[in-house]
Amino acid sequence: MIGADHSTARRRVTVGGVVQGVGYRPFVHRLATDLGLVGFVGNDSTSVFIEVEGDAATLDRFVESLTAAAPPMAHVESVASSPRPPVGEPDFRIVESTSAAGSRTFVPPDVAMCADCLAEMLDPTDRRYRYPFGNCTNCGPRFTIIRDLPYDRRSTTMDHFTMCPECVAEYANPADRRHHAQPIACPACGPRVTLSAEGTTIVGTDAVIEGWQRLVGAGGVVAVKGVGGYHLTCDASSDAAVRLLRERKGRADKPFAVMVADLPAAQRYAFVDDIEAEALLSPARPIVLVRRRAETRLSDDIAPGNPLVGLLLPYTPLHHLMLRQVPGSAVRPPEAVVMTSGNLSNEPICTDDDEARTRLAAVADAFLAHDRPIHVPCDDSVVRVVDGELQPVRRSRGHTPLPVVLPVEVVPTLAVGAELKNTFCLATGRHAWISQHIGDMENLETLAAFEHSVDSFRGMYAIDPEVIATDGHPGYLTRRWALQRAAQTRVVEVQHHHAHVAAVMVEAGMDGSTPVLGFAFDGTGFGLGEHGEPQIWGGEVLEADYDGFVRVAHLRPLPLPGGDEAVHNPCRVAVAFLAALGIQADDSLPCVAACDPTELRIVRRQVERNVGCVPTTSMGRLFDAVASILDVRHRVSYEAQAAIELEALADLADVHTSRWAFAFDTDGIIDPLPVLQGLVADLHDGVDPATLAYAFHRAVADAIVQVAVVRAGSPPRMPVALTGGVFQNALLTRLARVSLQREGFEVITHRLVPPNDGGLSLGQAVIAGHERT
Repeated sequence: MIGADHSTARRRVTVGGVVQGVGYRPFVHRLATDLGLVGFVGNDSTSVFIEVEGDAATLDRFVESLTAAAPPMAHVESVASSPRPPVGEPDFRIVESTSAAGSRTFVPPDVAMCADCLAEMLDPTDRRYRYPFGNCTNCGPRFTIIRDLPYDRRSTTMDHFTMCPECVAEYANPADRRHHAQPIACPACGPRVTLSAEGTTIVGTDAVIEGWQRLVGAGGVVAVKGVGGYHLTCDASSDAAVRLLRERKGRADKPFAVMVADLPAAQRYAFVDDIEAEALLSPARPIVLVRRRAETRLSDDIAPGNPLVGLLLPYTPLHHLMLRQVPGSAVRPPEAVVMTSGNLSNEPICTDDDEARTRLAAVADAFLAHDRPIHVPCDDSVVRVVDGELQPVRRSRGHTPLPVVLPVEVVPTLAVGAELKNTFCLATGRHAWISQHIGDMENLETLAAFEHSVDSFRGMYAIDPEVIATDGHPGYLTRRWALQRAAQTRVVEVQHHHAHVAAVMVEAGMDGSTPVLGFAFDGTGFGLGEHGEPQIWGGEVLEADYDGFVRVAHLRPLPLPGGDEAVHNPCRVAVAFLAALGIQADDSLPCVAACDPTELRIVRRQVERNVGCVPTTSMGRLFDAVASILDVRHRVSYEAQAAIELEALADLADVHTSRWAFAFDTDGIIDPLPVLQGLVADLHDGVDPATLAYAFHRAVADAIVQVAVVRAGSPPRMPVALTGGVFQNALLTRLARVSLQREGFEVITHRLVPPNDGGLSLGQAVIAGHERT
């Protein structure tokens, strides 16, 4: 034993953040050993704890390196150090994990296969050659397999795979990059793949991969079990295969994601800039929305009417093998494969094998499965470059459950999110954990998936909420779920658009001491009119902080015939808006021609008599109306389809000018009458629809600036926040931001959570849970 002398010091160090499941203990072991220090390192449920002994100067270097030289997957948030009496030890070691009272440590997300593991998988001399479950401390599954903390193998779904002697040796060797890699596996002891079709099951990796490639090449649809759930796959170059998948899945037009082998392949299919390339290659491996090239082998049915295509690169060993030729096989792999969520429309993603074979029986011709259980379902993340920066469209695999650091303290709070694109948020202190994408809360199956994930988060982080935050919409399943728990937990209703604004304030690190002018533009949010009558809001301007808001401006209320049913029929919205505004609309106008005579008569009568109409201030519905007036889209099969295609048309414009302007009065009403009058007149005069589509985007951006100058002053007295699903529109966001900045405004937009309802729960949590002084 090394004896302690007068020059020896000892310290107790605790490290908080994303420091479990990322190779942090092996890193600490190597660091201490290289510096000639002794002691130990271990995990508990709150942090990584270290006791380290040596001379004082070396200890200082050690503590500094805990952050500066941390492993790539780690995110160190805190390092606390305190003196201890030296005891003298022979070496530095890793000790058993323990439990501890207090806030739990952070769980890392699933990340893509690293270059080292890929090289081993492709090396014929390596024992993991062509093994579809290789991983190390720098890559592989984490969030989807963790059942509890601290993060050890026994707390994951890998616990029933007994490690072989070679894996045990790697796991125990501090110099090996698989040292304490909890999902460690190899062909001798780990998970295996199977391919089942027509009552027969194929085993053996190469036979399974070749079988999948053969089925896909023949135009089939195969369900493939991934890291966070099943995908439905088919040949992305085959019109017949893509149409078959759409028919079976019940997904008429909504775009499919496409996986390609590598970045050069992605660049053959789409225009990929440096920011998009970095996102494609990042450890999160999201789906990246990029501009599709005109001449490619991709089926036009991948994303009908949409110039963007969602591309992603392989992120698991299995994916890499699927897109490579099996040695000795004559079957060629597909160059591009559809990778869409393994579910039917409006249902949660399948994770359980028996459930998948039942729910997807009418969709898939075969099932490529494996025997590693998925504890938490997790869809792929989706991102898009908006105005030169990455913006989340769906925050899920690769990002969940990384915490968001809050600028204010919150009591333990559960925010249940919205109805569409649901996520929930669990928050306490200065941290918020936003769930993976749950989906649209339209059925009991999705509600069950929501409850399962809520229970998983609460158990993992040991948080018992004191407050449940919910949207005020009386019809939301999430609100009813929250109210059922009102007897045990205080329920706070948070206005939909206030939550949007609060979410982007959190991202900007604002502590709420000064308000923002928030433009919350979306499709649907529950609100109240001047006399307390229900309205559908969605074109709101709020002066807001975390304590409350004042509605300082909004789009003019217009009748929405049939309420939510009109959302699927932009032509009805257009006819109703024009009728309400007194704008002459004859049969030569595309939106009128798109309605059948009975439909047209009913809509006009509803508006005239104010029967069966709900007032709406929704900017999303105004985009729908303009899309129909310009003959872009009259019926939609997925949310924002008309607006997406209107943006695509505007991008084709050769003329970039303002043609009309919204009226804005002293009551704060943003009136679209002049814009729609000018739009209809110019269309009758033969002006190019693309020019008019661009001019509409320009008019909306100009209205934002006009309202901001009037309500926030010049020079500005508060920042401007742009939030809500309408600001997924890259053209509008760029036009608005540039014009606002020209007027001297600080503009804040989303970069951590989506501007759509997927980010709503973060705002709800902070509004309902922050401790007011």
